[in-house]
Amino acid sequence: MRNRRDKRDEITDAGESDLTIGARADHAAGATAVAVSMKRALRHMGPKRTAQTLRDLNQADGFDCMSCAWPDPDPDSRHVAEFCENGAKAVAEEATKDRATPAFFARHSIADLDGHSEYWLGQQGRITHPMVKRPGGTHYEPIDWDEAFALIGQHLRGLDSPDEAVFYTSGRASNEVAFAYQLFARAYGTNNLPDCSNMCHESTSIALQESIGIGKASVSLEDVYAAELIVIAGQNPGTNHPRMLSALEIAKRRGAKIIAINPLRETGFVNFRNPQVPRGFVGKGTDIADLHLPVAINGDLALFQAIGALLTEWGALDTDFIEKHTTGFEAWKQHVSAVDWPLVEQTTGLSRAHITEAAKMIADSGATVYCWAMGLTQHHNAVATIKEVVNLALAQGNIGRPGAGLFPVRGHSNVQGDRTMGIWERPPAHFLDALRDEFGFEPPREHGFDTVDSIRAFRDGQAKVFVALGGNFVHAAPDTDVTTRALRNAELTVQISTKPNRSHLVCGDTALILPTKGRTEKDVQAGGEQYVSVEDSTCSVHASRGPLEPASPDLMSEVAIVTRIAEETLADRHGIEWSAMRDDYDTIRSHIANVVPGCEDYAARVHRPGGFVMPHPPRDSRTFRTQSGLAEFVVSPVQVLQVPRKHLLLQTLRSHDQFNTTIYGLSDRYRGVEGGRRVVFVHRDDIAALGFDDGDMVDLVSHWSEDDVERRVEDFRIVEYDTPRGSAAAYYPETNPLVPLDSTAEYSNTPTSKSVVISLEPAGSVRGQATDGSASQSASGADNGHKSRPQPTHLS
Repeated sequence: MRNRRDKRDEITDAGESDLTIGARADHAAGATAVAVSMKRALRHMGPKRTAQTLRDLNQADGFDCMSCAWPDPDPDSRHVAEFCENGAKAVAEEATKDRATPAFFARHSIADLDGHSEYWLGQQGRITHPMVKRPGGTHYEPIDWDEAFALIGQHLRGLDSPDEAVFYTSGRASNEVAFAYQLFARAYGTNNLPDCSNMCHESTSIALQESIGIGKASVSLEDVYAAELIVIAGQNPGTNHPRMLSALEIAKRRGAKIIAINPLRETGFVNFRNPQVPRGFVGKGTDIADLHLPVAINGDLALFQAIGALLTEWGALDTDFIEKHTTGFEAWKQHVSAVDWPLVEQTTGLSRAHITEAAKMIADSGATVYCWAMGLTQHHNAVATIKEVVNLALAQGNIGRPGAGLFPVRGHSNVQGDRTMGIWERPPAHFLDALRDEFGFEPPREHGFDTVDSIRAFRDGQAKVFVALGGNFVHAAPDTDVTTRALRNAELTVQISTKPNRSHLVCGDTALILPTKGRTEKDVQAGGEQYVSVEDSTCSVHASRGPLEPASPDLMSEVAIVTRIAEETLADRHGIEWSAMRDDYDTIRSHIANVVPGCEDYAARVHRPGGFVMPHPPRDSRTFRTQSGLAEFVVSPVQVLQVPRKHLLLQTLRSHDQFNTTIYGLSDRYRGVEGGRRVVFVHRDDIAALGFDDGDMVDLVSHWSEDDVERRVEDFRIVEYDTPRGSAAAYYPETNPLVPLDSTAEYSNTPTSKSVVISLEPAGSVRGQATDGSASQSASGADNGHKSRPQPTHLS
C-alpha cells in the first residue's frame, strides 16, 4: 500500500519555503526560544490575548498547559513566565484569532480538505459551529446542537449491542469530563474506552503495575532536584518536555550527574540556556548530560541487564531493601550474572567500557531517578525493558527514598488523570464496584477494545459508531491506510474538537464535528463559572481555569457535550443526574470523591493553590500492592531483532515544531531542518553502504514478516545524522503508515513505532505494488482480529 503526499503539502499548499538542511542549533532554549515563542503567539493571538494567556499559563490560579504533563513547581516558586517554547506554541494554536466557520466548510469539500497537509488544516483556526456530513454528502454543513445530539442518540440506541460503539479519549480531556465520559460509556453498557495511552505509556502501566503495584511515577519534582544521578532513557526533553530542562538544570547546579540513553545525540542534552532566568540570555548555559550512551534502537533491555550484571558483581546493592521489600532477587541476579557481553555489545552498539562507565556512575549514586518515555515503550519487548529499569531501581533501593525513583514522563497534559478517572478498557474490579455502589447500576465487566483492537473491530465490521473526545485518531494510530479504511466502515463518526484535523476527513456514513471550548477559555454553566482539574506525571492534581472568552458563542464545553449525549442516549436510565453534573462540576467532583481511590474530599483539595498529590504506596511507605505483596524482580530474556542486510531499523519521532499530531510549523532547528518534514536521518556510513548520498530523495518501505503488505511512504530526503549504525529516524505522523497494525508490544498491545524494519528505495520506484483492494485484503488477512506478533530471537 502507498501513502502518496500531495505535492502542495510543503510548498504552495502551506505557503512554505523549500526544505533546507543547515547547521543544528548548538544549544536548547535561550533567547531564540523566547523570540520564537513570542513571534508565534503575537501572530496567532495578537498582543492582548498573548498577555492574557501567557501570564496565566501554568500558574496556580491560571490554566494548565495542554502540551505536556510536566509537573509544576510549588506555587510560591513559580516564574512569571512558567512555560516553555512549545507551551507557548500550544496556547497560540488554541487561542488563535483565526476561525473555521460554516463558510469555510462550504468552500471546501471533504475531498479537497483531504488533499491538504496536516499543517495547513491546523492553521485554519477554531471551528465555530457543529457540523455534519450526511450519508452521500461531499461537504460538512451546519447542524444545530439539539439535532446533533438526537442523531448520536438515535445511532447508539439502534445498535445491536453497546459493544458496537467505541469511545476514544485524548489525553487533553480534564478529569471531570473523563469521569463523566467513562460513566456514560459504562451506563450505556460497554468498556470500549481506548485512549492515547494505549499508543504511548501503556507498556509502562503494565510493567509498573506488575512490578511495584501501581502504574505511575514514584517521584516528585523535589526528588528530581535532589537526585544524585538522573538516568534519562528513550526521551528527548528539549523537544518533547522542554520544561524538564529547567528541572535538570536545578539538579545539575545541586551536584547531580545525568546519563542520557538515546540513539540520537539531541541538542537539549548538550547545552541548555534557561529562558526563565537572566543567565539564559548571556553566558554559555548548562551542559545537561554528563554521559551520552548512543544505544542502538531496541538495545535498551540488553544495556540495562549488562548494568545489572556489573552492579551485582561489584556488590553495589541495597541488601536491606532487597531483603525487606522485594522478591525474585536471586533469580534475577543469576540471570544477569550470566550476561553474554559480545551479544550485549552487538545489540546495544556500545562498548563494554562505555557501559561500564555508566554502571560506575549508577553504583556511586546514593539516589537515582530513572526517567523514560516513548523510546522505551514502543517496542515489542517494551514491558520487559521497563521491568528491567525497575530491577535496577530495586537493586539499589531507589524507591521510597528522597531524590530517587521511577519517572515515566507523560506527554499529553492529562493522560494520567484520564486513566485515574476510569478511562481504560480493562478497569479493575474495585473501580467498577465503587461505580456500582455510587450510581446503582451494574457496570459491564468484560474488557473492551483498546486502540489497536478498536481499529481491528471497525476493519472487521464488529464496531459501527466511533466517538472521539479530542485528539486526531487517524494520524495518531499506526498503519494509517488500514486505520483510514477501518473508520470509513463506521455508520457514525463523532469528533469532539477545537480545530480541523485529518480525522474529520475520515468519515463514517454520517460524521459529526462537535466544536468544544479549549483549556484557554472560560467555562460558564447554569451554576456559574466552572473550572476543571488535571493530574500531572508525578500524581499531582490541580485546577485549571481559562481566561479567554470562547472562540464562538456556539461552542460547548466537553462536559456539556458528553452529558448531553448521555441524556439523549440513556434518557433517565439508572437515574443519573446528567444535567446536575453539567450545571455545576462540583457535582462530578463529589462523585469522583466517592468512586476514585485517593480522591476523598476532591473538590476542596483540588481547589487549593497547587492542588494535592495522589497516594502512591511505594513512594509513600515502601508498600507494594503486587500479587506477592512485595516489589518484584522480573527475569526477561534479551530479544534481538533480526534486521536483514541492506535494511535499517526506524524510530518515528517528533520535530521541535510539533506536539504529537499537531504541526506548529516546519522548523526543527535543533536538528537543522527548515521548511519541510519529509526527511530521514541516517548515519553517513549507512548512507554510503546503501548506495546513496546525503540529500538524495528516497521512498521508505517497511518490512514485516507477518504479512505480505507493502507499506510505503514517498519522497523523503536523506539527512546525514549522528545516529548509531543500522538506525534511522523520521517524523510521525508522516511515517505512521509504515507501522503494521498487528506489530505490537507483548502484553500492552502498544504499536511498535520505535522499531520498524525499513529499506530505502530511490524516490518513485515502486516494487510489488498491490492494488488498493488486494492490499486491503492482505492487511485484513485471515486473523479475524486476533493479535499476531513478530518472532524475535530470544537469548538468555
